[in-house]
Amino acid sequence: MKCVWREGNRITLLENGDNYYPAVFDAISRAREKVILETFIWFEDDVGRRLHAVLLRAALRGIKIDVLLDDYGSPDLSDDFVNALTSAGVVFRYYDPGSRLFGMRTNLFRRMHRKIVVVDEAMAFVGGINYSAEHMSDYGAEAKQDYAIQIEGPVVQDILLFELENLSGKEVSHHWWVRRHRPEENRHPGEAQALFVWRDNAEHRNDIEHHYLKMLAKAKHEVIIANAYFFPGYRLLHAMRNAARRGVRVKLIVQGEPDIPIVKVGARLLYNYLVKGGVQIYEYRRRPLHGKVALMDDHWATVGSSNLDPLSLSLNLEANLIIHDRQFNQTLRDNLQGLLDNDCVRVDDSMVPKRTWWNLGKSVLAFHFLRHFPAMVGWLPAHTPTLARVAPPVQPKMETQDRVEVEDGEKT
Repeated sequence: MKCVWREGNRITLLENGDNYYPAVFDAISRAREKVILETFIWFEDDVGRRLHAVLLRAALRGIKIDVLLDDYGSPDLSDDFVNALTSAGVVFRYYDPGSRLFGMRTNLFRRMHRKIVVVDEAMAFVGGINYSAEHMSDYGAEAKQDYAIQIEGPVVQDILLFELENLSGKEVSHHWWVRRHRPEENRHPGEAQALFVWRDNAEHRNDIEHHYLKMLAKAKHEVIIANAYFFPGYRLLHAMRNAARRGVRVKLIVQGEPDIPIVKVGARLLYNYLVKGGVQIYEYRRRPLHGKVALMDDHWATVGSSNLDPLSLSLNLEANLIIHDRQFNQTLRDNLQGLLDNDCVRVDDSMVPKRTWWNLGKSVLAFHFLRHFPAMVGWLPAHTPTLARVAPPVQPKMETQDRVEVEDGEKT
């Protein structure tokens, strides 16, 4: 399957679980034939139970449902929780399940990090939002700031085809699918051009990074990147600095109150290089940033699951949508500008580590270790990740005898 630009799409920005969950749950409740849902994290909390309920209701009215979860990200769903869905006909799979060693999970690398929902052939959702209460704004100080998109239009067919191939393990002809399954409703609900891109460990290892590099090379006026786990390689760092040096306003929003403390340590190793090159860096301080979005000038944008770090760029399975649309670009810009104005602190010289031999040495060693980390993981014993389907629970046999013979000859 190849990445192809599609015309005539409508793309809606969804901020946090407050906007995302109602839209997804409503779409599932309106499904007519099929739902495909895959995610990294699904917790058995209030949000997770709401998702469970809407999927169960859809399955009970005959909707075909496929669920794919990452085994590392979603390891603790109870048997009763899962069995209720499989008993109703939901096909429930785990990506690359692994055994535990002394109670600890060992399957840390090469994870399925995508967050995608496809409903029938008419609507899809792509982004960075998992299914857990921490994505709701009322969760408290640890509530995550995040984004996803609701998609209608021809590119939904590409996302559906991608999912069908992943679940079946076989190539599916796009022309065959469109010819026999073309939806009746208007297939061009909007004006956005959209390109579905993904990262795997086969033929699409660098596709998402490639589009970031291409965007930075073409930028003329402004680039805003908001990324939760920021630690890219040389090429992307050079491209950001080169864009800034030719007069592009390059703004980078990173975590200032990270959910994982080492995230700030890693990002700050890059401050000197980027700030000295003209890149404006902002630390988002309101709560943990979990978004993976970017925009360029007045028409280009991307939303997805891919961070700009070694795990997302070199190991995990990811998916983004690239969008050419002025209206969407402006909506995302207004949102990010609100973060910059109200919740961010710009990194100045006082926050940049001093250029001493000791700091330089630490930065060089840490940078090279983290950048070569994916190759180190490659030294581990290779394996082929599998999709493990959860079998429905065995149903008890029904008593079929009308009479039971008792020892004294009486019948009841």
